[in-house]
Amino acid sequence: MEQIRRTKVVDLLQLEDFGTTVNVKGWVRTRRGNKQVNFVALNDGSTIHNIQVVIDLGKFDEEFLKPITTGACINVNGTYVASQGKGQKGEILATAIEVFGTADPATYPLQKKGHSLEFLREIAHLRPRTNTFGAILRIRHHMAYGIHKYFNDKGFFYFHSPIITASDCEGAGSMFQATTLDLNNIPRDEFGEVNFKEDFFGKQANLTVSGQLEGELGAMSLGAIYTFGPTFRAENSNTPRHLAEFWMIEPEVAFNDVNDNMDLAEDFLKYLIAYALENCKDDIEFLNEMFDKELVERLNFVLNNDFVRLTYTEGVEILEKCGEKFEFPVYWGADLQSEHERFLVEKHFKRPVILTDYPKEIKSFYMKQNEDGKTVRGMDVLFPKIGEIIGGSERESDYDKLMKRVDELGMNVDPIWWYIESRKFGTAPHSGFGLGFERLILFVTVMANIRDVIPFPRTPNNVEF
Repeated sequence: MEQIRRTKVVDLLQLEDFGTTVNVKGWVRTRRGNKQVNFVALNDGSTIHNIQVVIDLGKFDEEFLKPITTGACINVNGTYVASQGKGQKGEILATAIEVFGTADPATYPLQKKGHSLEFLREIAHLRPRTNTFGAILRIRHHMAYGIHKYFNDKGFFYFHSPIITASDCEGAGSMFQATTLDLNNIPRDEFGEVNFKEDFFGKQANLTVSGQLEGELGAMSLGAIYTFGPTFRAENSNTPRHLAEFWMIEPEVAFNDVNDNMDLAEDFLKYLIAYALENCKDDIEFLNEMFDKELVERLNFVLNNDFVRLTYTEGVEILEKCGEKFEFPVYWGADLQSEHERFLVEKHFKRPVILTDYPKEIKSFYMKQNEDGKTVRGMDVLFPKIGEIIGGSERESDYDKLMKRVDELGMNVDPIWWYIESRKFGTAPHSGFGLGFERLILFVTVMANIRDVIPFPRTPNNVEF
């Protein structure tokens, strides 16, 4: 078979130079036809769209063509011509075909029919080949690139926080341990406790739940940084909104107060949604058509409306007076649930909401306290369909106030002595937030389950693939 430079399908579909000899490689989505001619829909992952390969059966041996079934991978040389049918501008008249890999129709699970998302999770090694997951993974790429572009263009520095850490940023204790100890022969000290001095780091180490604490140190020297990497939570949460391994984007900015923080969060989210609409148009339109015909409208709605800003106290008052029946009770001091957040966004304001000034008891130790002594300068961004998509705050920069809060909570400062000490040397006001990357992808793709927006989800009792 003659060697011709490969053209990706996404590029070929833009070509108008008909009569050109081209080469495409990809996976067969469908094959249909009659005794004279066959039509193969070929996709190489570069776009949601297929290229049609027309096979003149008078030019190819019937036995040779038998392995060209759904799922097979083939290499095609041919002439790119104007399409005779509707739905595509051009097609390929095949002159030579090579079969790279076959897919037995009796065992290949992705035949031409609808598959449930639950079934596709069981074959996560193959689901990227479906239209739905091809679209999701391309969108995921573009969103990741858009995040880096946004911060780079704003003068932020990409700061690499550690994956393995001895500190628990959130104080929740739900961390995965990282150890080289022999679990069948765990060393003990004289008190019967695990002797971590024999472990690799000489002390207990875990997978990070957040890069925030280290990110704050970066902001205190570089001015404006962001982290973007995997984070881990060992929570036994079997919900459509939780993963044990997920990705977080966490900007930290010196000299920003909570209002600057809200401005940054709103601008950031709107930039990303605009970026998705511009760079993922075909994939979003596919998901709009197949899953939720209001997706594009919802994305534009968020883009074109200012976010409502109100205090937690005002939000609770609205919820208490609304007359809605909630599964979880609402009262001042309660940690708002997704149903409460979504009511404010979807039914009351009908716009994204930023809630501020939460009770200090339900927020983390590092949030700056307000003068009332009861609330902190936290801020959560709430989105339709999602609830909380961003959580952040102005950070407590005062050493004495931070230590008082640590003491109130009975925290062990040993693992974060360096974080506390940073308030002694050139402390400054600063703020930041965390955006769960998968929560963003949920919103942009309208998937209902977070397991469907990451290639290989990690959840309780599931570490397959």
